[in-house]
Amino acid sequence: MLTAFARAFKTPDLRKKLLFTLGMIVLYRIGAHVPVPGVSYKNVQICMEQANSNSGLFGLVNMFSGGALLQITVFALGIMPYITASIILQLLTVVIPRLEALKKEGQSGTAKITQYTRYLTVALAILQGTGLVATARSGALFQGCPSASEIVPDQSIFITVTMVITMTAGTAAVMWLGEMITDKGIGNGMSILMFISIAASFPSALWAIKKQGSLADGWIEFGTVILVGFVMVGLVVFVEQAQRRIPVQYAKRMIGRRSYGGTSTYIPLKVNQAGVIPVIFASSLLYIPALVAQFAGGNSSWKQWIDDNLTKGDHPIYLTLYFLLIVFFAFFYVAISFNPEEVADNMKKYGGFIPGIRAGRPTAEYLSYVLNRITWPGSLYLGLIALVPTMALVGFGAGSNFPFGGTSILIIVGVGLETVKQIESQLQQRNYEGFLR
Repeated sequence: MLTAFARAFKTPDLRKKLLFTLGMIVLYRIGAHVPVPGVSYKNVQICMEQANSNSGLFGLVNMFSGGALLQITVFALGIMPYITASIILQLLTVVIPRLEALKKEGQSGTAKITQYTRYLTVALAILQGTGLVATARSGALFQGCPSASEIVPDQSIFITVTMVITMTAGTAAVMWLGEMITDKGIGNGMSILMFISIAASFPSALWAIKKQGSLADGWIEFGTVILVGFVMVGLVVFVEQAQRRIPVQYAKRMIGRRSYGGTSTYIPLKVNQAGVIPVIFASSLLYIPALVAQFAGGNSSWKQWIDDNLTKGDHPIYLTLYFLLIVFFAFFYVAISFNPEEVADNMKKYGGFIPGIRAGRPTAEYLSYVLNRITWPGSLYLGLIALVPTMALVGFGAGSNFPFGGTSILIIVGVGLETVKQIESQLQQRNYEGFLR
């Protein structure tokens, strides 16, 4: 693999793409450490040392921002508004006929949907930025920190508006960086930035586990976490690459004097067809009641119940709801992203059929049957992977510092595999061996 990287840098156009991608990543990491005007950087650092920076209601967004959220930097919102906007547009495409028609128009329709995604991203950034500023001003961002109320010393309207505008502009800049990487670099830009954000938190999280450990000055716990991480990566790679290949045969057709078709191929149905989307959906949905309870006044019974059961990651009710929501969203997302009837119609239109299955409705029913069968193990796998941080908390006290959590490891492995495949395809186009010999 090292020789493949050397060959990649020896190819002029591929070297330019790799260096351009690295340059955009450096800019992204610099912006993640530039504080927003009006924030007391000193008090933020004090609270970061006293509070648990990876837990609580903002843990997921903080992970996707590479730790920039709790430091209230220019890129504090990170890639999360764009992810949310993309998911919302993807769901609305199934519901709104106009968006579905745009999707079928090809490149021009996709460009319009991308433009709508940008507008929605800016709107969500304004909303989330306002919420983050309000949370920082109230002192709720770092619970239990005496300096939390002094995070924003000047609470005038001008400073508040300036902070919201700065974070919204930062989100737009992150979106631009991702699109530039997609156009002129290697891989999907948004996925690369997400990968970098999550990977940036690994060193500090591993070192925190080492410092908290008690066996041989923490080195035994440190080594155990590294070993568990390697095992998890291997298992995730195995499941992510697993697929059910449904054979498809195309009949021969004579057009003029030329013969078309007569080939055999397959439809690859992945075991984890939904990817990491169900985990993100379930986490976001469980954060809503806790977020409402946090800003609600009084000591009502429903608020107390939420505080006792839905704000603690190791509570049985929270774990059960989390697991069930992941399974539900796995089936839900697969149902809206893969249409067996549409696939069956396209196969029938081009003379394709599954051996032993009649074309048309029987093909759609067969595809739906197979998809439901393989979605069950995929959804259970997602649920178990997402519960790994809690098992780490019980096992060796790693808690929220455990870096190989479900969402993070799925994104790291998925983006890494896709990027390596793109680099390998670029090398193979130039008659090089690629990464996998």
